[in-house]
Amino acid sequence: NYSTTQYTPGGTEFKIDTSKGTGYKWSDRRLKKNINLIGESPSELNIYSFEYNDSKYGEGLFQGVMSDEIPSYAVLVNSDGYDMVDYSKIDVNFKQI
Repeated sequence: NYSTTQYTPGGTEFKIDTSKGTGYKWSDRRLKKNINLIGESPSELNIYSFEYNDSKYGEGLFQGVMSDEIPSYAVLVNSDGYDMVDYSKIDVNFKQI
């Protein structure tokens, strides 16, 4: 369970509660380890398996994208400076595997 303040590129501030199943997931490469390319989406986005460095973001192996490789309209920067991705805006499913 993690609630965070978000900032859009324009500087607008709002809150997202990531514990409530929103489309936003932690997708900043700096938060991840054991990153492996496992596929590509129909729109040619790379899909990776990875683990988070810190268990507060999740424990176990996950599938998703790296925020620095996807369109900026799907990325928000949180107040800690880490990227989150709105998976409802891309054709990749974030999931634990």
